[in-house]
Amino acid sequence: MRTEDVLPKLRELGFEEGDAAVLADHFLEAERRGKQGHGLSRVDWLASQELDPSARPERITAVEGFERWAGRGALGYLTLAAVCDAQIESPPDEARVVVASNCFPTGMLGYWTRRLADAGLVAALTATSPARLGHPDGSPPLAGTNPLSIAIPSSDGAPVVTDVSMGRVTYGDVIAGLAPEKELVPFGGEHGHKAFALAVGLQLLVDALAGDGYGAVLLVARPTADPVPALRRAAGGARLPGDGGTKA
Repeated sequence: MRTEDVLPKLRELGFEEGDAAVLADHFLEAERRGKQGHGLSRVDWLASQELDPSARPERITAVEGFERWAGRGALGYLTLAAVCDAQIESPPDEARVVVASNCFPTGMLGYWTRRLADAGLVAALTATSPARLGHPDGSPPLAGTNPLSIAIPSSDGAPVVTDVSMGRVTYGDVIAGLAPEKELVPFGGEHGHKAFALAVGLQLLVDALAGDGYGAVLLVARPTADPVPALRRAAGGARLPGDGGTKA
């Protein structure tokens, strides 16, 4: 499916042309990278949600090294699009922490960090979602699947982009019919307590900085070194995270 096939469906949901294009590009890139749970299945999912297509995120704090954004009812995709645009337009002198409150859903986090890395910036991004992961030994759901994405730019033109959910599957996989909801457990099998610990740590990090509701925390910085080419040489042709056009 092409962008021009997705745009009419998004416009029918009330999104203006620019916002619809942002969403369509995200969903189609997810499909291209094999992340169907963040792809076109999300269009029908959005149609089942309460939406305010006219809502706009707002940057409410901007000081040296820190920004705070409020979603103001806008989809998390559109909030992160605005955040990334702002960082690329005015990058930090050295580093900046960006906190976004009421930022949901955020989609494939590697999409956003890749944008920043393509602009020459190091980026690390995490975001929260409804609590779906319990302790592997048994507990109510205590944390979201809380993905973490890290992107490192490179002089060879191809950033390394990691994007890992703390769940064995993502909720998007459930939405897309690729996995049953019972598989929403920390990844790692008998070592699942490690993923659970990461999920809880990321949950509390975002909650502490963004407050109530789902949020996102971004670290963006100017690199002072270029480690990716050497890593690629050492890898001897092995695929690194984010390479190619399949799963990132």
